[in-house]
Amino acid sequence: MLEKFITYLQVEKRYSSHTIVAYSNDVQQFFEFAQLNSLKDIKEVNSKLVRAWMVELIEHGVENKSVNRKLSSLRTFFKWFKKEDYIETSPMIKVNGPKNAKRLPSFAKESELISEKLDLVFSSDFSGIRDRLMFEFFYQTGIRLSELVNLKKTDVQNNQIKVLGKRNKERIIPISSALQEQISHYINLLAQLNGSSINFFVLNNGNKVYPKFVYRKINYYLSGVTNLDKCSPHILRHSFATHMLNNGAGLETLKDLLGHANLSATQIYTHNSFSKLTSIYSQAHPRGHKDD
Repeated sequence: MLEKFITYLQVEKRYSSHTIVAYSNDVQQFFEFAQLNSLKDIKEVNSKLVRAWMVELIEHGVENKSVNRKLSSLRTFFKWFKKEDYIETSPMIKVNGPKNAKRLPSFAKESELISEKLDLVFSSDFSGIRDRLMFEFFYQTGIRLSELVNLKKTDVQNNQIKVLGKRNKERIIPISSALQEQISHYINLLAQLNGSSINFFVLNNGNKVYPKFVYRKINYYLSGVTNLDKCSPHILRHSFATHMLNNGAGLETLKDLLGHANLSATQIYTHNSFSKLTSIYSQAHPRGHKDD
């Protein structure tokens, strides 16, 4: 039964291999917990049994976020199971997962990302120019890692970039004149390296960059200017969003720039911005701070 489900994920849903492995492992884990050894056993699964599994996961220290992911895998399985007419109603309908703890996104300070120290860490050859441009794309546009990796030359125009985001939703992001100059310099070097590539960011051999390569590069450079525990492309995306709000950007505008489907995903950055406002208030207002 699990093999048929995996085929469904591959052929009809066209999920990535990573997602398929995760879903398969989650469903298999539930099967083992519930001791489901036959088609009849699976048909008799009810919401009470699923909740018992959820409780066991939590008692064994599995984080709420991971529990919800496993429940999501199970929902997909029973949705498919119902589609195949094995059952009339999914047992997942009456199952609600635990609430995820909201984590405030980490971000670098503005001073760290525009410092002279940052200017010195990049070399002047093709690799250095490319790495600096990737760094600036993340910080100046809020682009996602997958979006940057898949950028084509035709997506980068004189004053904007076209990004294909989640759910194949396209958005246009404006770019500064300073970034345009960096792009022009990079394109000239790129033409000398391999003018036939359709990809915008490439390796020294002309092949398309890949996620692990970009992550390693950003981690290396960002670690040199900030003391954050995690230094990833997503930290630069968080920094872009937080700094935009701190400097007066509206939530709706930021939502569109980040490619969020709804405003609730963008509102998490208001917590960081409010901390900034609180700090400014305490320093600027005569009643906002205590006497020394």
